[in-house]
Amino acid sequence: MNCRLAICQINPKLGVVADNLQDHHLWLDRCIEQKADLALFPELSLTGYILRDLTSEIALTLDSTEISELVARSTDISFAFGFVEHSRDHRFYNSTVFAEDGVIKHVHRKVHLPDYGIFEEGRYFAPGNNFTTFESKHGRFGILICEDAWHLSSGWLHFLQGADAILIPVASPSRGIENSDMHLASQQSWHELCAAQAKFLQTWVVRCNRIGYEDGVLFDGESAINSPMGGVVASAHQSEEELLIYQLNSDALKRARVETPLLRDAQANLVRRQLAIISNDPDLDNLLNDE
Repeated sequence: MNCRLAICQINPKLGVVADNLQDHHLWLDRCIEQKADLALFPELSLTGYILRDLTSEIALTLDSTEISELVARSTDISFAFGFVEHSRDHRFYNSTVFAEDGVIKHVHRKVHLPDYGIFEEGRYFAPGNNFTTFESKHGRFGILICEDAWHLSSGWLHFLQGADAILIPVASPSRGIENSDMHLASQQSWHELCAAQAKFLQTWVVRCNRIGYEDGVLFDGESAINSPMGGVVASAHQSEEELLIYQLNSDALKRARVETPLLRDAQANLVRRQLAIISNDPDLDNLLNDE
């Protein structure tokens, strides 16, 4: 992996796909000017987040004109962007597309849909059903969309598949005051979560948040990159649009994995057996006999 990565911390317009599409082209122009190899946009970057009844109106199929037009830009730069996907069986997904060489390389449908507090994704979206790591010309990547990252098993599945970097597009609202210095609890939680993911999954963790207001909700930016050792190596402003550039490389991956060989000792089959016991899997006897 030797990849010049660009985080596009933008402020999408709610439900205005045409304007957001044009903005994506402008930001991609900026990324190319900065000689970036790969660009990451936030969750639902083409549509905005708090869509509610707009969900079905602004949803796009993977072969729609808008998606095809945007994907065509990936002949010059690889990139990942978010939108509401309208599937062939007329379900709607919170999806992220990874485009490269003029085609769709990978689609991740958000698996864990928050439906608590101010969140109501479970009411409008169908859940995805897999965490699949994929090969790009810039490395091996896994995608977690926002809430996916809060379930530790999600990142661990990418870890087992040898991800070089985990891309996390998010739409994270500002919530809570953590302590007397007025630091937001939502920001502190993301800092701790991404540091833990990077350190214990021994991978680059790239989180791209959005900014701006929707329906009175503030999105707090602070996109960041964590190295495979866990530390933050680059971060964006809290409340402004920003293009954040950083060079990802394999040296940091090698150092982390040689010093502490966690993947070698992961024992996925042990976890598989234990899950079978917990879930009363009818194939448990077969699993035990396979040992």
